[in-house]
Amino acid sequence: MGLLDGKRLLVTGVLTDRSIAFGVARVAQEEGAEVVLTSFGRQMKITQTIAKRLPKPAPVIELDVTSAEDLAALPERVREHVDGIDGVLHSIGFAPKDAMGGNFLHTEWESVAMAVQVSAFSLKSLSVAALPLMSQGGAVVGLTFDATVAWPVYDWMGVAKAAFESTARYLARDLGPQGVRVNVVSAGPLRTTAATSIPGFEKLDATWGERAPLGWDNTNTEPAARACLALMSDWFPATTGEMVHVDGGFHAMGS
Repeated sequence: MGLLDGKRLLVTGVLTDRSIAFGVARVAQEEGAEVVLTSFGRQMKITQTIAKRLPKPAPVIELDVTSAEDLAALPERVREHVDGIDGVLHSIGFAPKDAMGGNFLHTEWESVAMAVQVSAFSLKSLSVAALPLMSQGGAVVGLTFDATVAWPVYDWMGVAKAAFESTARYLARDLGPQGVRVNVVSAGPLRTTAATSIPGFEKLDATWGERAPLGWDNTNTEPAARACLALMSDWFPATTGEMVHVDGGFHAMGS
């Protein structure tokens, strides 16, 4: 028996097979879950192609988390493939280039607003849209990069992640009575497409493996994927509003 036998999961953010989201989808299937992926626009064909690399075929439905129309249609689109869901992975983030890379003092509001909407407010949007599909309760798990400190070059994406983490706590408060748990996983720096697009990313991960007590492989997404799936499983029935670090222990080592 797999850890997720009988579970139905909605996974956002699969664009390459090096992403944490792809790792979540792959391990979820290996552990017995049914997986539905989301994508939108020009990225749809990319996600459909990458989905073929999963152990089993996975449907891909249209979802732009900034579109009220797509959010309203989510339950109907998901029910074309499964009759409900038990878990949701939020793996969505975006900030314009001028919002990162050492431009903190000069970033315009329009870029900041986009980063916050896509990277933080979307957690609320997605959770509320998926709620009708979780009639028996379930779990929402989001991916973050611990925003309790100010990282080099991360700038306004770090602020957006701080809002994201706070949003998760408020969702945990408001969705808990309906049996929905909301947690986030903070992975160490990984050489995913999203991460390497951050100007100056190499400054973040250059010494991570040296300072992390367990070491750190910045090409291996499976530890983070397994943490996400553990939180979606039945093994964490009373955990919500939590941030789980999957970073080799770096976060505990101080400056």
